[in-house]
Amino acid sequence: MNDETESEENKEAEEDPWAEAMDEQAESEAAGFENLEDEGGDSDGEINLDVILDVPVDISMEIGRTKLSIRNLLKLNQGSVIELDRLAGEPMDVLVNGTLIAHGEVVVVNDKFGIRLTDVISPIERINKL
Repeated sequence: MNDETESEENKEAEEDPWAEAMDEQAESEAAGFENLEDEGGDSDGEINLDVILDVPVDISMEIGRTKLSIRNLLKLNQGSVIELDRLAGEPMDVLVNGTLIAHGEVVVVNDKFGIRLTDVISPIERINKL
């Protein structure tokens, strides 16, 4: 190569730093994968859920919500009362990873709070809410 050709290539590389990476990607071979077969599940079409049974999820219960301005938030102190958007006796929302999955009522068992599920949201209803 002559000096003029080399300087033109260096100039192009300086103008487009991704050009070399894109050229390398185009020259590389695509990764080959073997045909994947469904090994989970029985022959009658059941899905094997054993893989996900130990995945931890966050479960939270929501009594209600409200919106406050920062001015009113800063005025709160011990003994302040915040009005929520729910009536007394209404069921609480049960959220799994932030997604509503059920409604329930508060119970006390051995001096600890719990929730008794009164209505479980069906998967179809959850999808429709998206």
